[in-house]
Amino acid sequence: MALGKAGTPGTSENRLSPDRLFPVEPEVRAIARDLYDSVKSLPIVSPHGHTDPRWFAENDAFPDPSQLFIVPDHYVFRMLFSQGIDLSALGVARLDGGWSETDSRKIWRVFAENFHLLRATPSRMWLDHSFQEVFGWTGRLSAETADEAYDHIADCLTRPDFRPRALFERFNIEVIATTESPLDDLKWHRMTRDSGWSGRVVTAYRPDAVVDPEFEGFAENVETFGGLAGEDATSWQGYLRAHRARRAYFKSFGATSSDHGHPNARTENLSAAKAEDLFQKALGGTCTPDEADAFRGHMLTEMARMSLDDGLVLQIHPGSFRNHSGQVLSTFGRDKGFDIPTRTDYVRALKPMLDAVGLEKDLSIILFTLDETAYARELAPLAGVYPTLKLGPAWWFHDSPEGMRRFREQTTETAGFYNTVGFNDDTRAFSSIPARHDVARRVDCGYLASLVRTGRLDEDEAYEVVQDLSYRLVKQAYRL
Repeated sequence: MALGKAGTPGTSENRLSPDRLFPVEPEVRAIARDLYDSVKSLPIVSPHGHTDPRWFAENDAFPDPSQLFIVPDHYVFRMLFSQGIDLSALGVARLDGGWSETDSRKIWRVFAENFHLLRATPSRMWLDHSFQEVFGWTGRLSAETADEAYDHIADCLTRPDFRPRALFERFNIEVIATTESPLDDLKWHRMTRDSGWSGRVVTAYRPDAVVDPEFEGFAENVETFGGLAGEDATSWQGYLRAHRARRAYFKSFGATSSDHGHPNARTENLSAAKAEDLFQKALGGTCTPDEADAFRGHMLTEMARMSLDDGLVLQIHPGSFRNHSGQVLSTFGRDKGFDIPTRTDYVRALKPMLDAVGLEKDLSIILFTLDETAYARELAPLAGVYPTLKLGPAWWFHDSPEGMRRFREQTTETAGFYNTVGFNDDTRAFSSIPARHDVARRVDCGYLASLVRTGRLDEDEAYEVVQDLSYRLVKQAYRL
């Protein structure tokens, strides 16, 4: 259902404006529209995200609308929780096995009744796009339309053309990377590879569980890690060899990148003796917070050195105070919407690593940030001179039209376009992937149109740049 001009319920054949997110000035909008037409059908390259590789391996139908749109998506349920709606009522499982709603229709009704909370947010755009473009439902979600929407989407999910592999192909995904711990045996990737399906699903190496002394179960994780690698990972050299072995294993399943979600951007370049001392303290659980931070920082430099050998692109995702609510963490576990951006220093923090490897032309390091104040002051100047550095796109809380526009405005003047890496969607919500890429392409087209109209970019150059931003740069940056 949609609201008419007088605010009464009505229907709409197509609720998404074809000119959404384009500039309002007619001449600029016309250029943006033409640029968008040149890239809207390009394949999607998704080099970093958190979709479940099991989906593509087993290719089973998604269970129901709530399990697809609500339960796995912290972008959605964090907003509802902020308005007093218990995570258990939204189907989020408790660690202690206590009550959590299992009736998916009830979960959906709670979501629909509170859909207005998402007005003007990126999540609302992604959801509306998914409802209309993926599932063909053009109403506006509300308490009144909840069951209609649920039944329509649930019916779609019973069809073969809405299974994961079919959607992958319909979304025109050329390649998608999932993200796994080095403790993962990658069995789902193996199953996908052995199935003969032509879809390209690769993994990425996310070693937080065995490089962060403050990660729960660190010592036990390292022991398991060593067993998987066939090394005694409780010795410093054995630990480094284990990383090299697991990275090689991940590469055998298509990995082209490693990913590092550290609390800050601190790097260190410690002596072997000092690094070994910190490692033993980490195993013994005796690291101070600063020592744990120093060890994480040193491991970024070690990972960069390994990347020089094996070619994996190194991604740094710093600046999130993860799991900010201890109560939610203890009740529901990690990644439940309580990750909060923090101030991040890059100039001083990255210097030890850059002193060690920053001028290496064969090394690729992609920097992300949740601290937008660093764009023009630190990140663009760093990426604008160090051969190793590229800037990742507006990420997480800034994965929005405004955030994408700010990113371009604050980085282009110093880093240009070609020290950035296009777009990646970084999502668990599979059906939102085409929506997210569509938003990025529309915003970039609007930005480029404004450059053309103000005489800062020739129109033929804009057509070339938008191809680069939508497709070519991401493939080059991630070696895909």
